[in-house]
Amino acid sequence: MPSITERFSSHELAARLARSAWFRAAPAGMQTQLLDTGRVEALAAGERLFTRGDADDGLYCVLDGLIRIGAASSAGKEALLAVIEPVNWFGEIALFDHRPRTHDAYAERDSALFHVPRAALATLLERNPAYWHAFGLLLTHKLRLAFEAIEEAALLPAAPRIARRLLLMAGGYGEPGALRRVLKVPQEDLAMLLALSRQTINQTLKLFETQGALKLRYAEIEIVDAGRLRALAELPNDASPMSPV
Repeated sequence: MPSITERFSSHELAARLARSAWFRAAPAGMQTQLLDTGRVEALAAGERLFTRGDADDGLYCVLDGLIRIGAASSAGKEALLAVIEPVNWFGEIALFDHRPRTHDAYAERDSALFHVPRAALATLLERNPAYWHAFGLLLTHKLRLAFEAIEEAALLPAAPRIARRLLLMAGGYGEPGALRRVLKVPQEDLAMLLALSRQTINQTLKLFETQGALKLRYAEIEIVDAGRLRALAELPNDASPMSPV
């Protein structure tokens, strides 16, 4: 059986990365150079990619699996900030400020990543300064999502916050395309992402289930009626759950 990295031929890699709206919108020359200089790497479940304070080693895109971004206290308590699914990019903050990694990143399950090393990015941007704009768009997209999450935490009750986060995850954090019906996210992770209690998450999800919006299974949430879930999120039926201003 081929390894997780061997499954990605040049053609398959290009096709997988083309599912990223950010990559598709980038200049054709930049796409080609990223493909030429990047490489596919594998992480086993539980393996750490980098730790807060590590030196910047480049840009990553999740091709398969799931990457957790967070931090842990000295007592071992975890703050989960994001779960990064295919086909989303991360690691761009250090590209701009040349400072160490801000948080820990590790694989939730066996994962394949596309990695463009820091040296290759520096050469690419030195030769093509106009490409900075594309990387700026990647950074500002994340910033908008962060601002919206802060606003929701301050202003919204738990139920619409939970509904909006489920829609955001189902929509690939702003990636266009069909809504994913099944989210492989444990309720404990959802609680950490939203800074809510596990009990609040469980009670709210069960309420959504009785209202016909979703079905609950072990470590999975199936969206049965996206329109009903949007109504629970207090969003118009044709609106994106986290549309930028």
